[in-house]
Formats: sequence, structure tokens, C-alpha cells
Amino acid sequence: MTTNCSFPNIPDDRLKRELLPETYQWCLTNGLVMYPINFQQEQTMIAPVTLYPTPLPRRSFESAEDVQKIYNELYAKISQDSGGWLTNETIKLANFDSEFTGKLWKLYLEAVKNGITQKLKLGVFRSDYLVDKRSTDIKQVEFNTVSVSFGGLSTKVGQLHNYLNETGSYSLGTKFYQQEIPTSESDSLLAKGLAAAVKKYDPVLENPIVAFITQDNERNVFDQRVIEYNLLKEYGIRSIRLTLDEVQERTYVKDEKRRLFVKSSDQEIALVYFRAGYSPTDFKSQISWDNRLVLETSYAIKAPDLMTQLSGTKKIQQLLTDELTLSKFIDDESTRRRILSTFVKIYPLDDTPLGKQGKKFALESPHKYVLKPQREGGGNNIYKGDIPDFLNKTPVDQWSAYVLMELIEPNSTEGNIVLRGNEMFKEPILSELGIFGCILFNETEVFYNEYAGWLLRSKFNSSNEGGVAAGFGCVDSIVLV
Repeated sequence: MTTNCSFPNIPDDRLKRELLPETYQWCLTNGLVMYPINFQQEQTMIAPVTLYPTPLPRRSFESAEDVQKIYNELYAKISQDSGGWLTNETIKLANFDSEFTGKLWKLYLEAVKNGITQKLKLGVFRSDYLVDKRSTDIKQVEFNTVSVSFGGLSTKVGQLHNYLNETGSYSLGTKFYQQEIPTSESDSLLAKGLAAAVKKYDPVLENPIVAFITQDNERNVFDQRVIEYNLLKEYGIRSIRLTLDEVQERTYVKDEKRRLFVKSSDQEIALVYFRAGYSPTDFKSQISWDNRLVLETSYAIKAPDLMTQLSGTKKIQQLLTDELTLSKFIDDESTRRRILSTFVKIYPLDDTPLGKQGKKFALESPHKYVLKPQREGGGNNIYKGDIPDFLNKTPVDQWSAYVLMELIEPNSTEGNIVLRGNEMFKEPILSELGIFGCILFNETEVFYNEYAGWLLRSKFNSSNEGGVAAGFGCVDSIVLV
């Protein structure tokens, strides 16, 4: 089903002559950009974006905002591992996903053995939703606990669409949209969350800095830089950028607390903010893994630490759909109900009764499901009719590394235009709403828990995957209806 929404009806000749140059120039002027593939440092291109904002029900948008602080606290509690629940589940999962989850778990055990001196943790999260077309209820796609992206560019695409509307570019001198086009404040709210952690680290320390841990040849660097520049502009906090391979080369640890310093300047690092480390490909060699251990055992606050990262596996998301499991972390029934209402059915593929049911659905009615591994970053899932063939080629003892998730059915939207490089696409799109949140906590106390803005990503209706950086989607904004 496709929803036909009201969009500007602009002839192609005027689009190419007037609106596209206006859009490209605004993006280049204001940093709504990415690096192209195989880039040189001085090159850039506009980020994949929609030309118009996409309609979203106000009820759905506000519902997603309203539950974010509950989600923040839920995952903070899980990562504290009271009673060993996360440990038990991660051990089981590590056996099936030995090449990544297993290595992260071994690294955590080594960190515990060496001693973890910093008890403060910062969660920088994003909960992603699709809007169910039958009920307009939000349904969670996934909960991200590491390297959540596009908080910087989300703000800019909303500003772009507001600019084009306010200047009359959509409709020959008059405003086309009379309803609200909200602008996400994620660029400043995420910086605020990082700054709260830095301040808590040591209130009297002069000039502590944040270390952004990034990928080699990061194409999405400008999205990250927005947060970095806001940290300096709004809070006077400087940053450095390091890849995992550079950590021991460019930093050093000293004293019994294992405080972390920059070699070139002797500045103390208060916060390590991971924008890498969510995929096996981020660990180029054993040096990368060794350096991740150095960071984990340093006194700097981690965003996230290893246990918080491990709390974001798809297996944990699947287990939380059971109310009895959820009640371990949320006592209040009405609050539990609010979270449960955002879930769809997710099945394990193990030998439990629920797992056997999941296997049956995966093989006999796969068109209703998506198969998910314990991976982030886009491009990893197996959809619908491809599921049986994939499973039949996978050893049965490895099936437990996956979860089977009921497909959410959103409305597709017709009438928007997607810009990717110098190409313009007029295809129906599906849109996914992400809500950011930040929480600073230790074993006994929450010091900061806030909503931190939103992101809308859209993809072609014909595409299963939606990752922008991975090449599947684009950054969008919202018009509330």
C-alpha cells in the first residue's frame, strides 16, 4: 500500500534549473555533506537526502520521543549486569558468534582481570522505529548502543527543508508547507550529553578532552565533526580523532587509576566516544583488539563500555520482547506496557519451544520475516524468500547466532524525490524514525538521562536495507500531519 501525500509538483525543467542548484549549494555551504568513495581530503559531495520533508503522524512521532528516557534507563540497567543475566546470555551468544561477539566478550573478561577503574558509563543510544500502517503505532526495528550516526546531519536536513519552504523555493515565492517541519536538535543535544560526562569525570580538571574513535577513511566524518565542533563552541571542550590502530601510538596511560593522556600535548582524555568498533572490519589486526582493551581499562569514561555495547545485540532485543524478562528491569507494569507496545514478535532459532516455532516460521512462511545476525551498520540482514536458502546453507548449530523478526509493515510514501550525488530518483520510499538518547550512570545512580533529538532515514520501497553510510538510504526530515 502506498500513501499519496501532498508534495510540491514542480516541473522537471524548473527542478533542474532552480531547485536543485539551490539545494546543492545550501548543502555545500552548510555542511550537509559526505566524502565520496575513494575520496581525496579536499573533495566532498552532498549527503544522500530527500528534496522534501516526509509526512509522519504527530502521534507516532511524539510516542517515540516519549519512551526514549525509559529505553535509556532499561539498557543502562541491563549493562550493569545485576544478577549476571547479561553475562549468561552473552556467554551463550559468544559460542555462536565467536568471530565478533565472542571476541568482545573475551576482551571484557580480560579487562575485568586487568581491573576496570572507571565505574561511570555513558550510553549514547538510538532507538529505530517504523510506523505500522494499520495502527500508526511505532514498532521498534532495533536499539543501537554503539556508534549511533547522523545526529549531526539530521539537524541540517531539517534546516534545509525549512529554508526551501520559507524562501518559497517549493512553490514560486510562497510557503508550500503550512504545518510544522520540526528541526532535530540532535547536533547540540548529543554534544550536551558528551559534555555532561566530561564534567562528571573530574569537575576541577582543566581542559579535559574527548577522544573520537573513528574508522579509517571515514566517509561520514562531517556528521561526526558537527558534534565535535559543538562540544568546543558550546562547552569549550576540545577533541581528538583516533583510529583503533592509533591508540597506543598516540596516547599513554599513567598512575594507578590508568588515566589516559595524549602523547603530543599531555592533555587528559576524559571521555572515549566510539564511532567505530561495531563491526569486525573495524578491527584490522590484533593491534586493534589490544588497543580496545587499553581503552576499556583506562580511567576515561567510555561511550559505550564493552558491556553496554554487548547489551545492544539482537539476541538481547529478542529476549526483552518477553514480559517476564522485561520485568527483571522494569518494575512498573504501566511502564512495561509502554515498552512492550513498541515490540513485534522476535524469535530465537535455538532448541527452545519458541526457537522451534521460529525455525518453522523461517522455513515455511519466510515472507513475513527478516533474519538478523548480531551486526550493525547495514547490509547484514536476510529478508523474506532468501531466508530458507540461507539457513539451508548454514550449519544448524550456527542458527542460534540469528534472530527471526516479524516484518513491520509501514506505509510507503509516493511523491518525494531522493537526491544521491548528481542523480534524482522519483520512487516510493519507506521511512524509519530514530530517536537519540544519552544516559550517564554507574552501578547505583543515574546522573543524566535525556532525550537527544531524532533522525529520519528513508529508502526506496524496493530496497530491504536502509543504512545511509552503507549506501542503502538517505537522510530525510519530517512534516507532522
